Amino acid sequence: MTIPATTGPTATFPRGGTLPYWFARGLAHDPDAEALRIGARRHTYRELHERALALAGALVTRCGGRPRRVGLLAARSTDAYVGVLAANYAGGTVVPLNPQFPAQRTRTMAEEACIDALLVDAAGRAALGGLSDLRRHVPVVSPGDGSPLPEPLPVSPDDIAYILFTSGSTGRPKGVPVLHRNVDAYLRHVHGRYGFRPDDTFSQTFDLTFDLAMFDMFAAWGSGGTLVSVPPHAFALFRHFVNHHGITVWFSSPSAIALLRRYGALTPDAFPGLRWSLFCGEPLLERDAADWQTAAPRSHVENLYGPTELTISCSVRRWEPGSAPGASPHGIVPIGTLHSGLRCLLLDDAGQSAADTGELCVTGDQMFPGYLNSEDDRGRFVEQGGERWYRTGDLVRRLDDGTLAYLGRRDHQVKIRGVRVELAEIEWGLRQCEGVEDAVVVLVGETLSAFVTGAPCEAQELRRELLGHLPPALVPRHIHRLDAFPLNANRKTDRRELTARAAALG
Repeated sequence: MTIPATTGPTATFPRGGTLPYWFARGLAHDPDAEALRIGARRHTYRELHERALALAGALVTRCGGRPRRVGLLAARSTDAYVGVLAANYAGGTVVPLNPQFPAQRTRTMAEEACIDALLVDAAGRAALGGLSDLRRHVPVVSPGDGSPLPEPLPVSPDDIAYILFTSGSTGRPKGVPVLHRNVDAYLRHVHGRYGFRPDDTFSQTFDLTFDLAMFDMFAAWGSGGTLVSVPPHAFALFRHFVNHHGITVWFSSPSAIALLRRYGALTPDAFPGLRWSLFCGEPLLERDAADWQTAAPRSHVENLYGPTELTISCSVRRWEPGSAPGASPHGIVPIGTLHSGLRCLLLDDAGQSAADTGELCVTGDQMFPGYLNSEDDRGRFVEQGGERWYRTGDLVRRLDDGTLAYLGRRDHQVKIRGVRVELAEIEWGLRQCEGVEDAVVVLVGETLSAFVTGAPCEAQELRRELLGHLPPALVPRHIHRLDAFPLNANRKTDRRELTARAAALG
């Protein structure tokens, strides 16, 4: 395995890179540099590499050759990060599984991915009790089950690097296979854009079942930097945590900003060491970007956008502190421009090309080949101009400067008594009301319900004030105040939970 040295953001990388290649870059720069930090535990590139080779050898032994699909039932532990590398080192595909998910959901994902081996950490081992039927058919592999590989087995750019599962409209997980060449194209873009350095220290906030965790790992390791796992309790002492660990690259969902605001952490110049502050996974509000910029004044704040099917993120927009308030639709920072190697088209309600506003469809070298279950492809792709385009389900508008603004989900555009309603517009209107910090609007049947955070308020007064911003048909019948929105495993606002609450509250 040829290991190239890290030579900076302008380097010309060999074509056809794979995930092991990106770890190899950090390993080549300095094998004894710190690659991973979890609490007080620090691990070098050499240690992770050797542990991954040992576990990869065990996989090959137990599977009688290269494993095809390797399930990784693990939390954000050292064993989990080693497992990601080991599955690829063994020539296989890694399938991250969350030990906290219901056993039936894990079983469904493992069966659909057709895993032929399973790696676990302590949390994963505890979850095996509810997966006895899976254990009967799939070996649970430990490092001592075979001799270490002398070097990683070769993999092709057209091999599947990892499989992640997203929830479909039916709630059944949909398997998304991402090829090495898909993620390689993405990593080339981010390393070229950001110029990450060996002295950079990266946050890691996302569960390994969320594709944004792949950014954390391979942006850090591809630059020879250090990855620091951020535990949930760190947010209560966030300023100390970030500054103590010397984090220079922060990456999280925007929901983290609202959480830190409640903790009083977004004070001026609170995070002086941050160089890059990146947000993805849900809309980034202008007010949140501005507050974060105040706390990290020497940091570039960027809004990243993209579904798992387009490999981690596919567009980006830098927040400019001088941006005029309200310049963005619905108070949401635009999603910006597509990465090089990607192209887009917009579709109107009739499925025809639209000039300025419509559903965003994307094609290019980051687009995945299709779902594990081909039936899930139905309605998710469109053929146009001799090319296949992925339909994101997101509505966007071209701004005067040619960049894209996010308007909301297509399935969040509903009709109430014949009136077309965009939930994002109602949420924007609520944020204009006095005392409201943030808002989420859901539809139950034909009834609009809103949840808001911020100062205590009377629902009737909010509805009266909202009429100054929106037509009567867009004013929610029910408005509930919460101290904070519920978050899912990836620290994104859990809209499904809020919809269930709205239905229960009536």
